[in-house]
Parts: sequence; C-alpha cells; structure tokens
Amino acid sequence: MEISDIINHLGENREEYYNSVSPPIMQSSNFCFKTVDKMRQCLQKEFEHPFYSRGYNPTVGILRKKLAALEHTEDSLVFASGSAAIAAAVMNEVQQGDHVVCIKSPYSWTNYLLNTLLAKYGVTTAMIDGTKVENFEAAIQENTKLIFLETPNSMTFELQDLEAVTKLAKSKNITTVCDNSYSTPLCQNPADYGIDIIVHSASKYLSGHSDLVAGVLCASKKRVENIMANEFMTLGGIIGPFEAWLILRGLRTLPVRLKTVLENSMKVLEFLENHPKIEKVIFPFSKKNPQYELAKKQMKPCGGLMTIYLKTDDIKKVETFSNSLNYFLLACSWGGYESLQFPIATLHDSKSYHKTPHPANMIRLYVGLEDPSLLINDLSQALEKI
Repeated sequence: MEISDIINHLGENREEYYNSVSPPIMQSSNFCFKTVDKMRQCLQKEFEHPFYSRGYNPTVGILRKKLAALEHTEDSLVFASGSAAIAAAVMNEVQQGDHVVCIKSPYSWTNYLLNTLLAKYGVTTAMIDGTKVENFEAAIQENTKLIFLETPNSMTFELQDLEAVTKLAKSKNITTVCDNSYSTPLCQNPADYGIDIIVHSASKYLSGHSDLVAGVLCASKKRVENIMANEFMTLGGIIGPFEAWLILRGLRTLPVRLKTVLENSMKVLEFLENHPKIEKVIFPFSKKNPQYELAKKQMKPCGGLMTIYLKTDDIKKVETFSNSLNYFLLACSWGGYESLQFPIATLHDSKSYHKTPHPANMIRLYVGLEDPSLLINDLSQALEKI
C-alpha cells in the first residue's frame, strides 16, 4: 500500500460518520449497547471494539491502523508518551532475573527505566557500543531476553546494523526493540529487518506541531494484543481521542514536512561543516559520518537533528552562542515546525536532571521549516560572538 494511501485514506470509513472528510473526535469515555449479548461480545473483543476508551477508542483506532501500516507491522498501540510506549514494550518482555542488552547513551528515560527502575526488580542491563555487532554477541548472557536499539540515537546519532543484530537475536531467541523516532516510518522500517517491536515518540515528527505528547508501539497482532491486555490496560498510559486526532492531522503533512526539513538541514550542515568555529558536526547523512554507508543502506535520507561541537571549552562562550540565537529556540524535543537548540551545558551542574557524559561545548540543533538562509544567518551572527 502506498504511503499517501495509508496517510490519507486507510481506516477512514467515512460512511460510518456522515461522510465527514475528517474523522470525528470520539470524545467519549464509554460506549453503550442494546443487549447484554452485544455488550458481552464487545467486551470479549475490547482489543478492537469500542467498550471503554481506556482500551479502544474509534478515533485512536483509525490512527492505530495507519501507524501499523506505515511501520509494516500488523498492529500498533498509541500511548500518552514515548516513554510509556518504551516501558510497556520492555516490561512485557522481561521479568525478575532477566538480562537486557541496550545501546549506550539511549534516550534518558530509557536509560532510567533499565538501570534504575527495573533494576529494583532484579532485571540487569548491559550498556554497549552498538556500532559493532560483535559487542552485542559479547554482551549476551544465558538469561538475556531483550536487545534494545535506538538507531540513530537522538543525541550523537550512532547507528546499529539492524540486519546483523536481528540475525544474532533470532539465533538466540531474543526479542528486539527499536526506537525509530529519529527516522519515522517513512525513512526507516525496522520490521523489514526482523525487529520485533518498534517504538516512537509521536510528540516529534508524527504529530509535527509541538502541541502534544504521545508514544507509539508497533508489532505483530499477537504481541500487541498481549501488551494491551497487560501493561497497556494495567498501567493506563493511554492517549486521548483529541490527541489521536491531532496526530492524524499531523500525518497528512508528514512527507512534505520531512522533505523540507531535510533540504534545509543539508544547507545548514554544509555551512556548519565549513565554519572555523565549529569543531565537529554529527549528522547521519553527512559524508564525514563514519557510518554513512550503513545509513544509506537501512535509512532513507531524513531528519533535521544534528549535533555540533563548538571550538571552545569555555562554558560562558557556549552560553553566549546559545543566548544569541534568535531562530533556534531554547527548548527540548524536536520534530515540529520550529527550529530548536538543546545545549548540553544546560545539564552541567544540574541537580534536578540526569547527569550527562557529554561535554559542555556540545549543542543539539533541530532544523525546522524556516527558510534555511534565515537559519544560516542566525548561526553566523551567533558564532561571531564567540
């Protein structure tokens, strides 16, 4: 099925809702029935029929169909946050005494889940350099039940070879989970390489407007049904129908947004890679990236995230640069219409957030939909001040 067909038409049975072009927001917590038998039937199939919106909601149901089709999986679930989707995926696969292999420097809340929260319940985790499949093989133990990937990760953009890792995992009957937030389903499909569970922060590109927080989990129908019956329903990290409708709206423009973001990013990348005050730029599709060939193999060019290292160790100069930018807003997250910056200096001397191994001269930039000349001029004037 073509991407445009999935985004614009799949799951939208318009005759069921007065031929409305845009799906309605089913803002109802529960649904009523004419007979006890009909109520019984729907309760027994709550996985795919309206009964109570904590389980299934029609607006969310349309979104689930689209997301699963985009990720080349049988089904999906939508959560109240990306971290909720990640937690459900991991918790469904491990129990006390099990072992997890995870790439180093994942999303901070993935790290916290594995090394702090689940560690309290007897789950151990090995954090490894995921750029070499041999490191996975060396880290696997007899009790390893899960391999967690994030390719590229969202700060330094290391990739993992999906084909090689899944081949290893399947030979040892180990479940694989991949965070695909960076690439979106349009630019990378981990399921095509055999990944069992794909997760996303839908707060990023999928919604695309910086106005909601949500997460996605895509997998086989059997696995999704099992997660729904356990972690999803028990912990209650569900998305509301209005937020689901906003993601549906965001999906309509996802291809054109990604195209513009990439075009802008390549122009900004060229400027930064040739600027004397920039020590290094990390971007998966930079020809200077040592994993450039792997990126071309398993991804389509995409993304507006890149990380720069300023050619200074002076944290005050780093702050001057960041404070001088006018069009790269100081904010977390990414994937919306607006360009953003996240200086690692924010985390230095922080007592209220996770400690970071990254140096203070490191700044993650997100290139949005603004005219690239506007962004380049902004970066240029800020660099002049250091």
